[in-house]
Amino acid sequence: MQRKNFTEVMEFIFLGFSIFGKHQITLFVVFLAIYILTLAGNIIIVTIIRVDRHLHTPMYFFLSILASSETVYTLAIVPRMLSSLILHNQPIPLASCGTQMFFFVTLATNNCFLLTAMGYDRYVAICNPLRYMVIMSKGMCARLVCGSFGIGLVMAVLHVGAMFHLPFCGRVVDHFFCDIYPVMKLSCVDTTTNEMINYGVSSFVILVPVGLIFISYILIISAILKIPSARGRKKAFATCASHLTVVIIHYGCASIAYLKPKSENSIEKDLLLSVTYIIITPLLNPVVYSLRNKEVKDALRRAVGKNIS
Repeated sequence: MQRKNFTEVMEFIFLGFSIFGKHQITLFVVFLAIYILTLAGNIIIVTIIRVDRHLHTPMYFFLSILASSETVYTLAIVPRMLSSLILHNQPIPLASCGTQMFFFVTLATNNCFLLTAMGYDRYVAICNPLRYMVIMSKGMCARLVCGSFGIGLVMAVLHVGAMFHLPFCGRVVDHFFCDIYPVMKLSCVDTTTNEMINYGVSSFVILVPVGLIFISYILIISAILKIPSARGRKKAFATCASHLTVVIIHYGCASIAYLKPKSENSIEKDLLLSVTYIIITPLLNPVVYSLRNKEVKDALRRAVGKNIS
């Protein structure tokens, strides 16, 4: 009955980067270059891990899944964002907006818990090295990956189901994709329940993995400090450096974006933060793992050497 009081909205229009006026072509070129590098980096990571038998370990299995997830994650958002920089005021049907939000929430959550699984993998490798391959069996790795994706699906169903049950009065989204708060602002009714769901889900998806990773690294550091040789300690720290770097970048951006008070929201800040975790973070993952990880660099050299031969 409540819906009959409102004009039904069938599509949205993204405001996007229109506030930057003449700079949109420049932004298009920059974002396109970053997107191509991101796709290339993640595809190279997945391919190298698949073809090089030296990388057929649980750690690199999780990395290949993360790279694949990041690739689909950006595919769901960036192409439409790029087209909106050239073709202004492109409408997006309500169903397409819901689909984009579903993929975004599913894969963003999946990535958070994949990083947690990678933290657990590093904990087992350093704190229980003799039983590493027994504990991190193929079955365990598969269960961790399926669990991460399953949690992502549940969170997405909660978000999208609650969001698109609302009636909408506005059509213009103050964003470049169907993010949760910008779409929620267009509703004609009170959204307190939706805000509570969003804050609860965001807190769960960020704080639970961060807490588990923090505990893992407390145990890891404790184990490393017990190693008698300085060389052994350095080698143990090196195996965690790439993962820890990605964790800090990923959760730092996500926490600022989704756990900050609503009073601090502004279009410019939201766009900047969104660009960071939608475009920049997926690029940093392959860069960090390829530049800071000796095994990945060796695998790349072997692959290049074979091609040259």
